[in-house]
Amino acid sequence: MFGSVALLSALVSAVSAGTILWDGRFNDMTSSADLNKWSWANQVGNYQYYIHGSGAVTKYVNLSPSYKNPADEGSKQGAKITIDNTAKWNSDMWRTELIPQTKAAINKGTVYYHFSIKRSTTNVPSATNEHQICFFESHFTELKYGWVNGEQGTSNTNLQWMVGGQSKWKVQLEADVWHNVAYEINFSSNQVTFWHSTGADPLTKTAGPFSTSTSSNGADWHLGVLRLPRQGNDGTGAEDWYFSGVYIESGSLTTSVNSPAA
Repeated sequence: MFGSVALLSALVSAVSAGTILWDGRFNDMTSSADLNKWSWANQVGNYQYYIHGSGAVTKYVNLSPSYKNPADEGSKQGAKITIDNTAKWNSDMWRTELIPQTKAAINKGTVYYHFSIKRSTTNVPSATNEHQICFFESHFTELKYGWVNGEQGTSNTNLQWMVGGQSKWKVQLEADVWHNVAYEINFSSNQVTFWHSTGADPLTKTAGPFSTSTSSNGADWHLGVLRLPRQGNDGTGAEDWYFSGVYIESGSLTTSVNSPAA
């Protein structure tokens, strides 16, 4: 009996280790059309929605239970974020991005930015264009995919974790493999650490800590994808990116992919 109680206690602890500061798991949204309720004059919901193309919201963001990591029972649905040649905002870059709408202290002390990401075999991302993914305005930490300026060759099929523009970790981005990520950011000591796993496996410390300028005003983390133009290499085909289990927590890190209760 004691062993069973201890095991149950350990499992509960793994699922609910930290305190959620901001919840972006799309659990309170009926559809992506709910994003249209937000505006600068009416800042409602969990996301700011202004970085996108001129089409309808469903051209760029769609929600479904089939879009989430199935190992995450704390998320009711995930998001498919699409970029194409219409997804341009104040530039020639292809981009569809969501910004946390919150007054919580997501840029103070030590916090953990959680999300899971994958691609599928449909609308495959270009390996010859640089993609900036889940980044801060100052780009002190982010993921990148595709050929990055300065690299050898002309294409790159790795998903990379970057610190201040320098690659610190990489893995092949294969179809239908969920990559679970937590950015551990210590805004007080200016350090970042990378936690990662795949599928249903718990997060493990994978790289870091690294010192960097952890600059954020608490409203500049971009959930989504920005694709840089590249001369002679800007086709019109859409790209789909899938996101699940998006939230920010403080306290102890939740390593379970099964995200905690709200």
